[in-house]
This record gives sequence, structure tokens and C-alpha cells, in this order.
Amino acid sequence: MTRNTKFVVTALLAATTAVGTLPGEATATTLLDLLRGGPGRQVKQQAAPASLESQARGGLEMGDPEPLPKISGPQYYTYKAEAQRAIKIKLPVSEPTAGSTETQASPEVLGARRFLSDVTVRATDEVAKTVESYYGNPNKPLIWTDGEGISPRGRAMIEALAAADTVGLSPDDYAVALPAETADPADPEKRQRELMTFEVALSAKVLTYVQDTARGRIDPNKISGYYDFKRKGVNIAPVLDMLRMSPDVAAYLRNRDPKSPQFIALRDELARLKAEDAAATTQAITITPGTLLKPGQSKPETAQVIGALKQVGSEALLAEHSMALNAYTGTPEYTPELVAAVEAFQKEKGLKPDGVVGPATIRAMTGHSNAEKIAKLQVSLEAIRWLPADLGQRYVFINQPAFTAYYVNDGKEQLAMRVVVGSKANQTYFFQDQIETVEFNPYWGVPKSIIVNEMLPKLRADPSYLDRLGYEVSYGGRKVASSQVDWNATHAVDVRQPPGGDNALGELKILFPNEHAIYMHDTPSKSFFKRDMRALSHGCVRLAEPRVMAAAVMGTTVEEIGKQIASGQNRAVQVPQKIPVYVSYFTAWPNKDGVVEYYDDVYDRDSHTAKAFKATTDARAPRA
Repeated sequence: MTRNTKFVVTALLAATTAVGTLPGEATATTLLDLLRGGPGRQVKQQAAPASLESQARGGLEMGDPEPLPKISGPQYYTYKAEAQRAIKIKLPVSEPTAGSTETQASPEVLGARRFLSDVTVRATDEVAKTVESYYGNPNKPLIWTDGEGISPRGRAMIEALAAADTVGLSPDDYAVALPAETADPADPEKRQRELMTFEVALSAKVLTYVQDTARGRIDPNKISGYYDFKRKGVNIAPVLDMLRMSPDVAAYLRNRDPKSPQFIALRDELARLKAEDAAATTQAITITPGTLLKPGQSKPETAQVIGALKQVGSEALLAEHSMALNAYTGTPEYTPELVAAVEAFQKEKGLKPDGVVGPATIRAMTGHSNAEKIAKLQVSLEAIRWLPADLGQRYVFINQPAFTAYYVNDGKEQLAMRVVVGSKANQTYFFQDQIETVEFNPYWGVPKSIIVNEMLPKLRADPSYLDRLGYEVSYGGRKVASSQVDWNATHAVDVRQPPGGDNALGELKILFPNEHAIYMHDTPSKSFFKRDMRALSHGCVRLAEPRVMAAAVMGTTVEEIGKQIASGQNRAVQVPQKIPVYVSYFTAWPNKDGVVEYYDDVYDRDSHTAKAFKATTDARAPRA
């Protein structure tokens, strides 16, 4: 790497913060037009004066620059479940103290306890320590066994853990091998060993469940860098003592599940769908995932498509194309007559009537199947555990797959509006923070990713175009023209866009300072809100009605917000009270009436979560 190129990399990594503004995401239409070869091509090119540095060194014409650097976003990882270790119970030399429960235990219990140190059970370190502490105390009684077999309390707990799927967890994660029902005459101590292994294993699984139901069974930060959560701590130290005193261990376990109205709505929807599946008398409509059927092709999936069309087509459509549909015998040929029927269906659904059966047409025919909905609910029930148990009485909730932002006050939804979120290449993170400031007539400080990935190629070819667009460039702390900067070899460069009608952030932005440089803001690109799929930004959240949201978080009127904007001054105002904001990702979520709605997985995150589920279950399975 040449010395000059080292300078440019340093410069572009440093050029992330503009005076008076936080680094941000969005971009003005005029800028992106130029960067992507759109209307900017119509701008007459001006001769660029020699830059401050190239006058001395000859500039770009002296040689070809090295390949342009790129800045990429976070990656998705191969999920690694939390490590497990062997539980080692150290039995004390001393006998139980007088009056303890164990001094009253039967000879069978006392005989079985001596095998506690022989158990071969594995658990995470926190769970293992809790189990070791309990059973290493001679004054603590057994909970799940009675020396002769599994106690009624133990059987009740096995049944309760087997119902973990009712709250979105996996019963396989908490399964325990049962001991033999009777002793082996050839090895009378074998059953006692099995009973103690069962005793310890069940306690470990119960503690694991208590952790999982409170904070989730996986650590989202280990799925991808797009997740940013501090893992919740769960106090499991008193759980075993509470369970041995509880008259109903199943009720105790259910009482540890989340109680928020959103969780309950998702849980009840899961139960409804499972009951619906169990009672179903007709086979659900299915079309093989990934199907792409074009006119004139011959594919086995044709039968699935026409079968679905017969079930969901309108009466008018079925009547109009009855001859072709009734004559169809399940052959793979996608004939012109069948294409015409599909085109009619597409037209009815507002789709492009081209006869091509792809994801949109399949979704219109099948909707979200119950199996797909259940999978979404399981992921959503997991993800809600990453958030606080109580979202609060006043907060902003952004659900990226729904492309919607909600304002909740006094526990009731008062506002919902369309938003634009990050594209798949520039995904919006999943995290929580607090709204602190509303900035009116904001500057846009160009973030490093846009400088390096999008601006730099244009600047190297045409150093003066930022001047024509009205962007401000600072070099070494001194304001200069962009044409004066050697964009191949420079340092200490800042770029920002002044307030105005073309500003990428529009009239205002709503800040909740975070290391991801994500915030809510206005945009001049209003047409984006007319689209159904609105994953289009560089990561920030663009608001369809920014003045309305600003008025809500400021506790004032839209008219007052308008006055602040009309002043034309760049001004940041703190909100009267910090407000929680949840920048979330849920493909299943209840609306204000408690009805669960389903959304497409725009970033394909649910599949990564499902893989993490499997990795966790595999890691928790007993070793042979």
C-alpha cells in the first residue's frame, strides 16, 4: 500500500462526525442520483481546480490509485451454544444437623444420597454451581425422588417441562432420562445411582428453564452483530428451595413465564394455531418453497399451483376459467389456458398479471401456513424475552418487518406510522435505547460507510461535485472546497450537508444516542412510503409523519413543531422526559387490539434464530 493510499484510508475512517451532528445514515436523493449514475449525469461537469495536495504531487493523473476500500456491516455467525461442564457434588464428611429434614429421611433416601457424588450430569456453569451448592448441603432434602422412585412432585415437574412448547420453548431442552422402575437384582445399587442422576438432572433442567423463560434460551448477540442486548441476569439461587416448599411445582414454573400483554397474546395465538391444526379435517394448501413457474414450463409444482388456485380463487374466476380448471388432470405442463387463469388471479390480487408464479403469487395463494405462523411465533416468543419484562407505559416501538413505528402512552397505542428501515445490505439493528433529543433543521454528517462505499468512487472521478450540491467539506479543521481536496491521498476530512429542502434528514431527526448511529428522521424521499416493502435505507428509520412523532415525544403539538422548523435554525431540544425506544424485529406481533399479525422476514433473521435453537438443543442433549 502506498503512503498516499494510507492517508486516504485514514481520512475516510475519520470522516464520520460533522460539527453539531451525530453520524447518521440516510442520503439525499440528489446525492444518491449522482452516486448511482441517475439524474446526476445531467449535471454539466465543471473543470476541477488542482487540489491543495495534488498541486505539489501531481494529483491523480500521476498514476492509478489502489483499489477502493469498502466498509461492510455486521455478519451472521455460526451459533455456539453456552458451554456446559460436569456437575461435581462434594458430599460433606459431617452428618446432617439435628432437626434437619435429612435426619428424618428414610434409610433408602440416606442410602441413595451417597451416590450424589457419582452423577454424570452436565449444565452451564451458573446452573452447575447452584445445583452443587444445594446438594452439597447435608441439610437439604431431595426434591424429585424419595429413595424408592420418582416422587409425585418429580412427576408433576416432568409433565410441566414437557409443556414448554406452549410458551415457545422446546421440551427437548428440558428432557431427562427416567430411572428404571425396579431395582436390578444383580446390581441393587444401580437404581439408586440412576435415581440420583435423575434428581440432579431434573434440578439442572428446571433451573435452565427458569433462566430461559425469563431471558430467552439463546444469546442474540451470538447470532449476529445486528443484535445489541445485555443478557439478562436471572437469580436462580433460591429456586430449588422454593420448589421443594411449593405445593404445586407446575404452577410455580408457569408463574415464572413472562406476563406482558404482548407475550400473552403471542402465547394464546400459538395455542389457537396448534388446536386448529389438531382439529383440521382438510389438508392445508402447500406449494413447495422456492417454486418459480413460468408460462410454457413443465414442472411438478404446476399441480400444487392449480390445486391452490382452485381452493382460493374467487367464484367469478373459477366460473370464467372453469373449462381449463375442470379439465386439468395434474400434469406438469403449464399450458396457456392455465396461465390465463393464474393471470386472472394475479390481477384480482393487485399483482403483475404475467402468469409467473413466484413468491408474491404463492403468498397470495397460500398466505402464511399454520406451520409458518407457528415458527414465527416461536421466534417472537423468544425475542420478546430479550426485552424488558415490562415495556413501560410510554414508549416508541419500531417493528422492522412491519415497517411501522408506534407511539404508546398510558399503556395504549396512540400513534402508528409507516417507516422505511435499512435495506438487506444495510440492516437496521435490533436494540433498545432512550429518546433524548429532537433536532430541528439538522445537518447531515456523512457516515464513513457512505463516504467510503459510495462517495469516494465519484469523488476520485469528479472532486468538485460536492461543491455543486452544496455540501460542506472540512480539511484539517478548515473549511475548503471539495475540489481542493485530493480524494486519493488526504486526511482529517469531514463532510456534511447543511439544512435545507434537499437535506437527507429532512426537517428533523429524533435522537437516541447509540453506537450504531441509528435514529429516526424525516426524508425528502416521500414516495418510498407508498411501497409495501420499505427496507430501503442505509440503516436509520425514516418516518412518514416526522412532525407527528416529534410532537408526541416532545409532549407538544404539531403546530409548535412546525414553528421550530419554520425558524430555519439548526437547533437541538431535549425531550422533557427520556422515552424508551425499542428498535425491534418481530415477524409476529399483536396489534393494538391484541390480534397477532404476521410479516415477511425481510432480513432472513428468523432462520438464523431457528439454527441457534437447534444448536442449543443439541448442546443440551445428554452425552452418550
